[in-house]
Amino acid sequence: MKISVSVVVPTFKRPDLLNRCLEALTTQCFDPTAYEILIVDDAACDDTQLLVEHWSRCVQERGHTLRYIPVLSAHGPAAARNAGWQVAQGECIAFTDDDCIPTPDWLAAGVAALVEGVAGISGQIVVPLDHPPTDYERNAAHLEHAKFVTANCFYRRAALAEVGGFDERFTAAWREDSDLFFTLLERNAKCKHVPEAVVYHPVRPARWGISLKQQRKSMFNALLYKKHPALYRQRIQAAPPWRYYGIITALLLALVGALSGLWLLALVAACGWLLLTTYFCLQRLHTTSHAPRHVTEMIVTSLLIPPLAVYWRLYGAFKFRVLFL
Repeated sequence: MKISVSVVVPTFKRPDLLNRCLEALTTQCFDPTAYEILIVDDAACDDTQLLVEHWSRCVQERGHTLRYIPVLSAHGPAAARNAGWQVAQGECIAFTDDDCIPTPDWLAAGVAALVEGVAGISGQIVVPLDHPPTDYERNAAHLEHAKFVTANCFYRRAALAEVGGFDERFTAAWREDSDLFFTLLERNAKCKHVPEAVVYHPVRPARWGISLKQQRKSMFNALLYKKHPALYRQRIQAAPPWRYYGIITALLLALVGALSGLWLLALVAACGWLLLTTYFCLQRLHTTSHAPRHVTEMIVTSLLIPPLAVYWRLYGAFKFRVLFL
């Protein structure tokens, strides 16, 4: 039977997670001869290649096609996904990630919804949490309300080819999927949400202070805003993060006041900085874990996130030559 669907899975040195994903992808309620699985390895890792070759041998008798594609040129999730769909045989391209677990009906539900005239569909993402979440876990759970994230979406190959696929300037796993979706919307392509196509996205363990490292992703907000200013304000962020700018302004005024001997200014500004920062910290702790380790993490990172976030936003504005606050 001719392959009609290609499942593209980018990966980077996570064979344990990929193994779990492959188990779900090779047990789909879908004719195994009608779809292929493309594992795009952005690290060209020997362990990943051996795992894919092992799975390929195991499922070959069932009619599955499983291919390993090492990325040797441009890197990042956008480049990896492009490397996958560009060599895919199917006219329908399904995307998921190596840390995801598609349900058995995922592929069938997605393909059934991608009828003639529909350029892309977005499935439902479920983030299972069975305990009071950390701030990181709660943020990850926002994926359940996101649309057209590459953990669970389907596109016609022709639609991807028309817009050139993913913009490889998005070198981190951040906003590259929104960029593709916005590009299609601006071309009046028909895209819809299909909740029956379900993917589970368990939250991976994160090291202490992970939120500080994640602020670097803010620079890609600038690129998305440059390309789609109206849609960015409508669907991503209606206004700049004035709270962060307020915190930094208060801190700078306190420092200027102290250095200039203007002690009243320094005291008022320091109190303003402390109040704004404390409120920010309390918001992050609301409905999240109150374990001592987590509370300590929230206090420390709440002091550092505003300047880091603003730095990376302004860095992105400079890097991508756009007025972006």
